[in-house]
Amino acid sequence: MEIKEIISESRTHIIKKLREGGETAELILSPNSLKVLEKRYLMKDKDGKVIETPENMLRRVASTIASADTLYGKTETEVERTEEEFYRMMTSFDFLPNSPTLMNAGRELGQLSACFVLPVEDSMDSIFEALKNTALIHKSGGGTGFSFSRLRPKGDIVGTTKGVSSGPISFMTVFDSATEAIKQGGTRRGANMGILKVDHPDILEFISCKEDNNRLNNFNISVALTGEFMHALEEDGEYDLINPHSGIKTGRLKARDVFDRIVNHAWKNGEPGIIFLDRINRKNPTPLLGEIESTNPCGEQPLLPYESCNLGSINLSKMAARLNGGAEVDWEKLRSVVWNSVHFLDNVIDVNKYPIEKIGEMTRGNRKIGLGVMGWADMLIQLGIPYNSEEAVVLAEEVMAFIAGEGRKASMALAEERGEFPNFRGSIYEGGPKLRNATITTIAPTGTLSIIANCSSGIEPVFALSFVRNVLDNSKLIEVNEHFEKVAKKSGFYSESLIESIAIKGTINGDTNVPAEIQRVFVTAHDITPEWHIRHQAAFQKYTDNAVSKTVNFPHNATPKDVEKVYMLAYRWGCKGVTIYRDGSREEQVLSTGKTKSTSQQSTVSSQTHKIIPKKRPDMTRGATRFMKTGCGNLYVTINEDEKGQPFEVFNHMGKAGGCAASQSEAIGRLVSLAFRSNIEPEEVVKQLKGISCHQPAWCDGGTIRSCSDAIAKAIEKYNAGERGNGSSYKSLAEIMLIGACPECGGAVEHESGCAVCHNCGFTKCG
Repeated sequence: MEIKEIISESRTHIIKKLREGGETAELILSPNSLKVLEKRYLMKDKDGKVIETPENMLRRVASTIASADTLYGKTETEVERTEEEFYRMMTSFDFLPNSPTLMNAGRELGQLSACFVLPVEDSMDSIFEALKNTALIHKSGGGTGFSFSRLRPKGDIVGTTKGVSSGPISFMTVFDSATEAIKQGGTRRGANMGILKVDHPDILEFISCKEDNNRLNNFNISVALTGEFMHALEEDGEYDLINPHSGIKTGRLKARDVFDRIVNHAWKNGEPGIIFLDRINRKNPTPLLGEIESTNPCGEQPLLPYESCNLGSINLSKMAARLNGGAEVDWEKLRSVVWNSVHFLDNVIDVNKYPIEKIGEMTRGNRKIGLGVMGWADMLIQLGIPYNSEEAVVLAEEVMAFIAGEGRKASMALAEERGEFPNFRGSIYEGGPKLRNATITTIAPTGTLSIIANCSSGIEPVFALSFVRNVLDNSKLIEVNEHFEKVAKKSGFYSESLIESIAIKGTINGDTNVPAEIQRVFVTAHDITPEWHIRHQAAFQKYTDNAVSKTVNFPHNATPKDVEKVYMLAYRWGCKGVTIYRDGSREEQVLSTGKTKSTSQQSTVSSQTHKIIPKKRPDMTRGATRFMKTGCGNLYVTINEDEKGQPFEVFNHMGKAGGCAASQSEAIGRLVSLAFRSNIEPEEVVKQLKGISCHQPAWCDGGTIRSCSDAIAKAIEKYNAGERGNGSSYKSLAEIMLIGACPECGGAVEHESGCAVCHNCGFTKCG
């Protein structure tokens, strides 16, 4: 029996049960879905107690959004019918709107948009007006994008005061600080996109502005590449830098040098990303209203100044059904969901409470919506198609072309009934069929939505087939991809030891216990080369009005040349931008940013013998003990500091006394202590110990512990990153995000769709 037949045969719709007569019954959720809903979406009283069920939340949303139909002459019965259709669509998880809509529809705040772009003009009034509006948007649960390309460069003379401009990056730090101070409605943190055109005189400073991991941690940054720049790059030539205030050329740079700098910084820690600005503006539906200069925080939604956009995602894992004896795409169901989703998102525009009236005017004038997808990797698995295959890329185009085509038909039908969007005249559509919406499709990140719907995120590949989730009392729960579990059990190779092994390795690639055909289909992000990521992004972009949010994952050993290749493929294959992440790059970056060595830290050296003499131990030292779980048992690592607050010695104690592991860990501790007392940098000790493997790996703090040596190294690593536990430091959001741990639950953070997401608790860096 083929994989797709096994999945199709055994697949049951557990999300919604139907009683006799078709009445909707209890909504059934996975434990993690319920946890995310309770923490982030369901209404709470003044004491923080949840006072709403998931069913009530979805009913609240369906009722509020359907009520917009009354504005267009619909009867009460028709509105009730629409409400039921919206409710059914969400409870079956065929479709979910963006998070602010789920959180705020039918509530006092009433702000339903996820994406906003604000203008930043070259004046103090404009800059601080944008800052005030940013605060209002973040408070209401939205994310903001800015182009700082209009600000005069650093060192330029300010005419009114004859002072000197501090430049765009200095003002970005002001926005960053304001964002840090604002909690979005108690449920979402602020997130920003900062963009600078490649021809701005401060572009080199911008490219490296996030090299220091303590700066601009509430910003994603992208360089806006122009057609002139890309032409100069391909011709190995130079291009002009332009002062945006005066319009005067201030110099020329070699395009290759600038591009290499972008690539190298992205290779180091994932930023900056790039957007192809001229390509975006060629698709600007309302060019008479202005030029698109920025996107939302994850890059998938280019917007004019003061525009917002409402997003929603179709769950493609629900669009594969058992038809004609096997699993196929249910095109009729997909058509129905597309039409209802367009209706839903258009209604959102009318019931939305905008944080700034100017945003309301622009949004109602263009009525942009962004219908996207999630569960793409799940659909491929159900159809027995490997993510890294030509067949998958062809199907990606076919599916998105279908969604785009039906979405346009649905928008045209709404235009006939309700009228075209007010700015239709002068748009790129004038002279053709009337449309209700200036844009219809967007592929957005679906971090928390995909957790709620229990499907793969956006158009990303499956991140892992099996993983360990931390639960109470430091115990662990191994979770398995439902499709893989069904196939493994049906095919007879399922075992607990196999699942534990996959959780540690992260892949079944090369596992002799798993049949080759199943290995071929069940590929994960770690098995897929970067080129396949870009091919999928390009396939979906071909039929997407706005842009596609996607992270191209690289292995740790990837080179800057590998990153360069992907950037150029993205340009040649029609993408509007690209974000990359090299596995472990942010962890490496934070470790390399240590304290500057001083003469007081240098070893005591005899000038005659050149021998290193370890410092003597004082009568008393202070430190902290970290618990680490290893395959040999519980390990307690104590790190003590000297009088200057530097690591001085390490003591290791195994939870069970005696034995080889206990003696070896004690020996390692003595040698590490000797190294510290000889002023060897902690990073050098970590390099020697980290990654050493034994026959019994374990899982701790969202990562694999390969051996006792590895555990000791990671305890030192965490100490060095600031997690000392003795009051000498603290965990800031920025620090934790950089070392790959969730700031709310400590789980592993995955980089996907241009953002960082914790699939354990639903936290996202991008809000």
